[in-house]
Amino acid sequence: MGLVNDGEGAVGGSASAAAPRAAADGLSPYGSDFLQLDAGEAPGSGKADWLARRLRQAIADGRLAVGSRLPPTRVLAAELRLSRGVVTEAYRRLTEDGHVEGRRRGGTVVVAAPSAPPAAPSRNPALAARADSGKLFLGEPGADVFDALRATRARVDFTPGQPDLAAFPRAAWLRAERAVLTELSAENLGYGDPRGTPQLRRAVAGWLARSRGIRVDPDDVLIVAGTAQALTLLHPVLRADGIDGIAVEDPGSLGTRQHLLNGALATPPVPVDDDGVRVDALRATGARVVLLTPAHQFPTGVVMSGERRRELLRWAEDGGLILEDDYDAEHRYDRPPVPALRGLLADQVCYMGSVSKLLAPALRTGWLVPPPRYREALTDAKRFTDLGNAVLPQLVLARLMESGDLERHLRLLRGRHRRRRDAMIDAIAEHLPGAVVHGAAAGLHLTVTYTPEVPDTELAAAALARGVKCQPLSWHRQIPGRPGLVLGYAAGPPGVIAEGVAALGEALRELA
Repeated sequence: MGLVNDGEGAVGGSASAAAPRAAADGLSPYGSDFLQLDAGEAPGSGKADWLARRLRQAIADGRLAVGSRLPPTRVLAAELRLSRGVVTEAYRRLTEDGHVEGRRRGGTVVVAAPSAPPAAPSRNPALAARADSGKLFLGEPGADVFDALRATRARVDFTPGQPDLAAFPRAAWLRAERAVLTELSAENLGYGDPRGTPQLRRAVAGWLARSRGIRVDPDDVLIVAGTAQALTLLHPVLRADGIDGIAVEDPGSLGTRQHLLNGALATPPVPVDDDGVRVDALRATGARVVLLTPAHQFPTGVVMSGERRRELLRWAEDGGLILEDDYDAEHRYDRPPVPALRGLLADQVCYMGSVSKLLAPALRTGWLVPPPRYREALTDAKRFTDLGNAVLPQLVLARLMESGDLERHLRLLRGRHRRRRDAMIDAIAEHLPGAVVHGAAAGLHLTVTYTPEVPDTELAAAALARGVKCQPLSWHRQIPGRPGLVLGYAAGPPGVIAEGVAALGEALRELA
């Protein structure tokens, strides 16, 4: 599929007639009837930026609805008296954003609209937006805080853990789905195995062996509706084993901690340093179970060192259980792969993973590889929760994994995410001088600590008032520490990332 398409059926007038008609009307000969674009407004340099911004604004405010076709590049270039390369570059940027796509003879078509900042009904929109956005960050975050933040519209979304949803491999998914439906027997349309289809469990076992250094039998794998369900299934199983609390990293994921608290499990915090979780502090808690993100600690991005891994495994051999959340280990850029803990100590590690960061959270598909002693109880818990995940998506995902399409998709994502990460780091250096970037070697987010030490909830509120959505680092702490922001970069193109970080710099300077 091309970036742009110059099908003659696209919107736009004749290039040869544009200039004479405009001159006869007393108008600028450098304009287009399409969106009333006036090339005279374009800066001397950065014309592609100007045009992409104008088109993106028209998509956001509804003048270009989903399904609208853009003019052929040669037509719009002629009307605006710009080089065709400028128009092609602007269309390419919108394609990379996921807002348009080329459809061969169908032209370049709008396929998705960017989020627009929330409307403020006050006579002073800026102050009203500031007041509304600030409510999200008042006091301790509640159980619904992430729902509220997702529902809040923003011009720039730096939500951590959000993958590039526009990059979802639709064509590969459709091919796999057609192949599955062609071969599907009638029996496959009935109730499936609550552990997951044999095809997907086999494919996941192969994927883990290839990419994470974990050798498991397909019967060891339990297919679940994401890591969130894996934790929910673990709650009663662990409580039945006499466990009433799970130690967690600090800083560590607020969302994960909320899931554990909802299961009536205490969450004693264990500090994280540059080598990973501090095992001496873990021992001091007396906890029998710890939940960790060792391959790319959330949110600091620390990779657990070899010596710290050895200490942790000695703790586990003394009777401890590790819940390993391998949430985004595939996304690495500047470091070699790090094997999962599950491959080193199978009997004391319960491994969890999903496709939420690799494909899309909407698939609600993940896997749980428990120690043998918990396998039967977790299978029962899954059976009585929902009788198993939906069968058809499992079969399609298995096909993607076994065909190599998922590896190809991951290679594409790594290049795209690296460029976006680099754009965010460059923008931070320009607009947040003195800020320290953490966790840049892998993942889908950066954590930034900054000076002056303005409360990060105030900075996040001020940023949201400017149309930029992010999470304060303090949300993910139980132990007080330096203020900071957790900034996801995977979902936005470089230009939007730079714009968002510039707004963060403005907000920090205003509050300092």
